[in-house]
Amino acid sequence: MAHRIEGHILTPAGFVAGALAFDGGRISSLRGELVTDERSVREGSRPIVLPGFVDLHVHGGGGHDVMDGAEAAQAVARCHAAHGTTAMLATTLTAPIDEVRAALAALGPLVREGATRARGAARWLGIHLEGPYLNPQRLGAQPAFARRATLHEVLALHAAAPIRVITLAPEVEGHLPLIGALRDAGFRVQIGHSNGSYEEGLAALEAGAAGFTHVFNAMSGLHQRQPGMVGAALAHARHAELIADLVTVHPGAARVALRAIPGLYCVSDATAAAGMPDGEYHLGHGPHAQRVHKCLGAVRLADGTLAGSTLTLDQALRNLVQLGLGLAEASRRLSTVACEYLGLTDRGRLAVGMHADCAVFDRDLNLAGVWVEGEAVAAAASPSGTAAAATGAATPVIAAGPAPADRRR
Repeated sequence: MAHRIEGHILTPAGFVAGALAFDGGRISSLRGELVTDERSVREGSRPIVLPGFVDLHVHGGGGHDVMDGAEAAQAVARCHAAHGTTAMLATTLTAPIDEVRAALAALGPLVREGATRARGAARWLGIHLEGPYLNPQRLGAQPAFARRATLHEVLALHAAAPIRVITLAPEVEGHLPLIGALRDAGFRVQIGHSNGSYEEGLAALEAGAAGFTHVFNAMSGLHQRQPGMVGAALAHARHAELIADLVTVHPGAARVALRAIPGLYCVSDATAAAGMPDGEYHLGHGPHAQRVHKCLGAVRLADGTLAGSTLTLDQALRNLVQLGLGLAEASRRLSTVACEYLGLTDRGRLAVGMHADCAVFDRDLNLAGVWVEGEAVAAAASPSGTAAAATGAATPVIAAGPAPADRRR
């Protein structure tokens, strides 16, 4: 059965006032009149339809951590789908290498291309291997099991579960010459958890590193005579992650990164505490998991160290708009840029032939409905309002029936 969503729809050409239809999980038509003034989108009464969010750095959510295995990962995917995220990378934590292997073996069936997606869950796109190839001096909240990477070890892990992104510290002995080999093997290497110098950051980019992991966080900072990894990112990066919770990175620093890095995309770095009340949670798995505490919108170790975040990307959208970004630009930083970075051509945009991944908002940017590959998912309540359940005909902005004519612009 075909379904239709009506409202102000963000397309690659801009917002249109019209309708999109989808059948079989793909957008079959999209028609409407181009809106030339974005202010009218926020000021009008029509629902706002954006591409579903794509999060390339997710550890957990809903009380679960992806290192805990397949069942936990499915719960994480359901938690974030309810907040408008429709595709994600399962992100590991530094741990003994046998525990990393076991986690990837459990995640492999969920994240391989063509894997069955659980009902009500976001699509897992693969693995972001954030640990264990980090600098022991810049672990942040990661447990103290950092180790040097080898191509053989990475390829063995990749055989267990497809790795899309690898974070490593380029100044660690043996890592700089490894970057090119990892790039040639198809991985996107990101600089992160690094105590390296500006010059070492530049050398890593020249060797083939593609971006920076959570820019500003867990890396050598910017000083006018020692620019550090932050300086290398701001001066030279094409792509980088930004945790857009306005806690992990100060709003002023976030504005700097948004101006300096053209392919900056926003991630949650979400932990098990995301979507949960204040309290104690875990980061990682088993006896080596970190105990973390959620309070006042942040998650920290007992010593006060920030330990990931509690962010969901519907809140990241509101935060980016609060920083002064237009709605279309904020959406681009939460969907399109991440897909471009991974080389995905069928997600992150609303256009004919794309996956029917949609997040529907009201004028106050409260989430009102979510569709993942054409499946309606119940939306979580937003801070300033109650979400409408995206269940088909009962939702006023979504209707089932004949698809409108395919009028491609």
